[in-house]
Amino acid sequence: MRETYRLHRAQSESQRPQEVKHVQESRAMKTEGIEGTERFMSPGKGRGLRAIKHFKVGDLVFACPAYAYVLTVNERGGHCEFCFTRREALSKCGKCKQAYYCNVECQKGDWSMHKLECSAMCAHGENWCPSETVRLVARIIQKQKYLTESTPSEKVLTLTELEAHLDKLDNEKNEMNDTDIAALHHFYSRHLDFPDNAALTELFSQVNCNGFTIEDEELSHLGSAVFPDVALMNHSCSPNVIVTYKGTVAEVRAVQEISPGEEIFNSYIDLLYPTEDRIERLSDSYFFTCDCKECTSKSKDKAKMEIRQKLSTLPEADEIRQMVAYSRNVIEEFRRAKHYKTPSELLEICELSLDKMGSIFADTNVYMLHMMYQAMGVCLYMQDWDGAMKYGEKIIQPYSVHYPPYSLNVASMYLKLGRLYLGLEKKTQGVKALKKALAIMDIAHGKDHPYILEVKKEIEDQK
Repeated sequence: MRETYRLHRAQSESQRPQEVKHVQESRAMKTEGIEGTERFMSPGKGRGLRAIKHFKVGDLVFACPAYAYVLTVNERGGHCEFCFTRREALSKCGKCKQAYYCNVECQKGDWSMHKLECSAMCAHGENWCPSETVRLVARIIQKQKYLTESTPSEKVLTLTELEAHLDKLDNEKNEMNDTDIAALHHFYSRHLDFPDNAALTELFSQVNCNGFTIEDEELSHLGSAVFPDVALMNHSCSPNVIVTYKGTVAEVRAVQEISPGEEIFNSYIDLLYPTEDRIERLSDSYFFTCDCKECTSKSKDKAKMEIRQKLSTLPEADEIRQMVAYSRNVIEEFRRAKHYKTPSELLEICELSLDKMGSIFADTNVYMLHMMYQAMGVCLYMQDWDGAMKYGEKIIQPYSVHYPPYSLNVASMYLKLGRLYLGLEKKTQGVKALKKALAIMDIAHGKDHPYILEVKKEIEDQK
């Protein structure tokens, strides 16, 4: 499962003097916040965002252009580097021949950022391979060189206010920061003026805690970005808003009724997993313990951890704990294996783990669903359409139960299934699945989103 939304915020009381000065100047320059909302101090959570007017389900709460963003290397040639539009026959940069654009206007619009990467790619040739995080940080440094005031993405929170949690980083995270800083110097030293190492460590930590992944309608990764205003929202495992993307703009839409005075909550993580897992993930990545209603009530945990029915003897609590530990280990093993094993070997890991977990867990158990999702992805990669459909059909109903209403994970699964059905000439099932995806996407993306129009066309083409 992809952790779609973000990497965290909270607040810092210990900014360096020059940063405090910059924040004060930026605030003085601001003439507006985000209409219908206000920044406030949330009890027990630090700063946050709350509504000052009523929002209905599906309402756009606010939109936020990216402060800085980068298209993932794997999508080059399929999406415009500047506006992220998906289209054919893009034009490529004549110098590096790696970046693609809709037209001259998009190429000119991206030049202030691309020129940095263009020169570095030409200098390093085939050896140019910085991580996406390093690329994003390089663009932030480049942008900060010529900024004189806060940007349209900083109406309620400036980039320098993003929390870095430097005092909470363990050795592993510190080593990752050091590696990223070394890579930044290696790939960009001829083309960029760097702040000192302390400032770079803080910036990398801010990006790691507050960065967002931009994804398409099937939750395929398109790139990484920083949206300061979106980062102001606190987390809940029962969020009342959802973040989707229109090109390089983040759109925040209500998925529950929100009354004036209510805090606006986003979700930072994939919400499939049981309470213990979610709390552990949030603590490890974002350094707080979640006490939202879902975490205190644990209302969905029993369904998420369903034990197989009709077993001759019910498993002991210790057996269940051991199987949960095995499941977590195999999920991590699979994540690492994707970098070096063949698709058939990956599928074997999925199938063997499903057999073992299935001796205790029901098919609706979230650990079973996780490995089914991975197996479906491998089948899609191998163009085993029937195999992918088989897993998708097992996943979709439990997803609809475990996730909140208007979940992008559920919508993307209906989309994948619908397109699989149509490809396998199962027209009735395909149209039905696409319509179910649309019902969620209308709320999450808004009725005028290009993805909505694409799916509607797919349905119309079947008539």
